[in-house]
Amino acid sequence: YLTVSIEPLPPVVVGDAVTLKCNFKTDGKMREIVWYRVTDGGTIKQKIFTFDAMFSTNFSQMENYRKREDLVYQSTVRLPEVRISDNGPYECHVGIYDRATREKVVLASGNVFLNVMAPPTSISVLAADTPAPFSRYQAQNFTLVCVVSGGKPAPLVYFKRDGEPIEATPLPEPPAGASSWAPRSLLHRDLDDTKVPKSLAADGELGMGNPFPTADAPRGLAAERDSVTESIPETVVSREFPRWVHMAEPIYYFRHTHAPVSDGTVEARATLTWTLNPQIDNEALFSCEVKHPALSMPMQSEVTLGKP
Repeated sequence: YLTVSIEPLPPVVVGDAVTLKCNFKTDGKMREIVWYRVTDGGTIKQKIFTFDAMFSTNFSQMENYRKREDLVYQSTVRLPEVRISDNGPYECHVGIYDRATREKVVLASGNVFLNVMAPPTSISVLAADTPAPFSRYQAQNFTLVCVVSGGKPAPLVYFKRDGEPIEATPLPEPPAGASSWAPRSLLHRDLDDTKVPKSLAADGELGMGNPFPTADAPRGLAAERDSVTESIPETVVSREFPRWVHMAEPIYYFRHTHAPVSDGTVEARATLTWTLNPQIDNEALFSCEVKHPALSMPMQSEVTLGKP
């Protein structure tokens, strides 16, 4: 009989030492042992170790054809530091001389699959490019993108807010225009568009020669045209509390994809989309965390949102 095994048991992590073992028992004389690394779906076999008993004095006196008892052999191949490229099947081929003819060689073989894991090497959280600035007067969707690279197999990615896991609705398809998303820095501060009163913006631009119907001081766009009139302070404009703001918990939407990389690892990309609420999202701490069987503890990347 012939068995092939791996120590330690797979999966193993990149950088670990691995031993491939081929054990077999026979009552005939051994001819040779050959180890192969199988690639390209089994179409290519790369010879990585050969032992030829014909030229070895260690085995020349071990067997006696007059004895009928079986002899047990073991062949080992050690990989001192496995890499992703070592992932795949291995075969052990053994040639035994036939007892009757003593010349014909009988072949036996066994195989084993070496499963190599790799922990993620990088994690980052970015803001997807959104169509409008962070405005306190306009509701908009906001998307965080978490990119995790270098892992095998694909890691588990999830988001937290202020240290608590976020319950999100899965998105089966990417949102419209996802192909045009481009990361932007979360430290970027867009100009505050609330310095123009919403009432004037809704009524349209005032005419240059039209007087105000009351004696009130000009304000808004008209004030900007009058070099003598002092601009109204922003604090007055800020009294207009945005009607769209609701203090209820936001509804989050989550999407998780991964793409293979040429080195055998994957790049995982997770997105979290919700309706941004500056009243409750300002200074909120969001984190992207990654769980992977090759990691002893989760990886994490954090970002704090901020409004102008």
